[in-house]
Amino acid sequence: MKKFIAPLVIVAALAGVAYYAGYFGNAATAENAQPGGNAGGGQAGGPGGPGGFPGGAAGARGGGGGGRGGRAGGGPLTVEVAQVGRAEMAQQLTLVGNLIGDATVAVVPKTAGRLQDVSVRLGDEVRRGQRIAKIEDQELQEQVRQAEAAFEVSKATIRQRDADMSLAKTNVERARNLFQRQLLPQQTLDDNESRYQAAQAQLDLARAQNNQSQARLDELRITLGNTVIVSPVDGFVARRAVDPGAFVGNNAPVVDVVDIRRVRLVLNVVEKDLKQVGVGDTARVNVDAFPGETFSGRIARVAPVLDATTRTASIELEIPNAGYRLKPGMYARVSITTDNRRDALVVPASAVVDVNGRRGVYLASQGGTALFRPVRVGIEEDTRVEILEGLNEGDTVITTGAAGLTDGARYLTAGRGGNGGARNGAGGNGGGRNGATRNRGEGGREGNAGVGAAGANGAVRETGTGAAAAQRQRVGGDANGTGAVGGERRGRRNGGNGFGDGSGFGDGTGSGRRGGRRGGQQGAGQPPAGS
Repeated sequence: MKKFIAPLVIVAALAGVAYYAGYFGNAATAENAQPGGNAGGGQAGGPGGPGGFPGGAAGARGGGGGGRGGRAGGGPLTVEVAQVGRAEMAQQLTLVGNLIGDATVAVVPKTAGRLQDVSVRLGDEVRRGQRIAKIEDQELQEQVRQAEAAFEVSKATIRQRDADMSLAKTNVERARNLFQRQLLPQQTLDDNESRYQAAQAQLDLARAQNNQSQARLDELRITLGNTVIVSPVDGFVARRAVDPGAFVGNNAPVVDVVDIRRVRLVLNVVEKDLKQVGVGDTARVNVDAFPGETFSGRIARVAPVLDATTRTASIELEIPNAGYRLKPGMYARVSITTDNRRDALVVPASAVVDVNGRRGVYLASQGGTALFRPVRVGIEEDTRVEILEGLNEGDTVITTGAAGLTDGARYLTAGRGGNGGARNGAGGNGGGRNGATRNRGEGGREGNAGVGAAGANGAVRETGTGAAAAQRQRVGGDANGTGAVGGERRGRRNGGNGFGDGSGFGDGTGSGRRGGRRGGQQGAGQPPAGS
């Protein structure tokens, strides 16, 4: 008897190697097509386990393989469902832009000169009229003194011309009296009247020159005052451009001052959205500097015309800035509520799909069949969609997985396992969690895909290609586990026929290395019962 054991062991080992390499894959498929039909084939779906055992023999014995996370054998798709309900919906117009100060001023001197000092630095808070810098003024002060002296001269000239006119007036009156008494010739009277008129003209000229001197003096005094540079607005120093000693003019800013007690946001709204906004509308503003925090603002102004190039109109948003937290230049996102509905019929956004140009949802039926229902949508948010027509409150729709369905397709609800998809299910390529990953075979721990034997009264109690299923057979009869543990040990215990593969590799369907090793040690063949 022993002389036949060694050749049989060698033949069995070679057969196991060939089988494991896939040479007999087609034959294995034909052999296991009937016993593994429903369990490992079309119905052995579900989401699949963490990883099916790929390969020729494993796919053949499982009746169609489900890969990693896939559907075994093209079975039903696992989906999630939700009920149609009611909630408050708000339509939002989202815009982006950069914050600017309520007033931003580049402070330039009104007169040219060399800076004597600059009294503020970057970030300093200033008030309107506060001194910022000073320009050297020695020359201007000297010009002012000269103008003041010229003004005094003009006033003295007026007094002189006024006295000359009074004398000329007295002379002309005396000449008229003498002429009336015929004591003075006409020519003398005419001469006196001419001198009087000349005196009046000289007085008028002196007064005009006095006004001119006054104007020049006032001008120089203003220029002298302009050597002191002051802030035109309340705010903060945003930029300091020069230092003391620099020469500045009308086109050379000294500092920039920005008022941030209130910030503004200029946004561009496209033509189709312009009708949805108006002056006084409130808005929510978010900036990256303060994540999760929302600032409130209002639309202060809307441009009356659109840009012909971009077809957009500018709107200006004003945002109170208590504590000066918002800074000009920050990137801001604005949400303006344009419509609000308190009792809207809503579904999850993932439930709405496009099918042949139509928007709709898949209704979940009790029979596990997806039914496409066209709908008309309203307000759309990131996670919810308003349904205007096509659904009723309480309807059950398919959410996750809806994009992979077709009308009339079968589905499985997440959390409910199918044949081969549950935790301890078998079939496919190890779709159950405890299938291929633990036993390195196709069958599950207690699956129903293989051949396990018949009991004494003819009923199949436990079947499976894995050694564990056959090993648990406690009833008399054949236990056709392919590994040595399932076949040989159960055959010995129950008096049946056990078959050890003996290849050391297993048959790829649950025998594993343990089955092959035990088969290799005890040999292949059909030992007598109880041996």
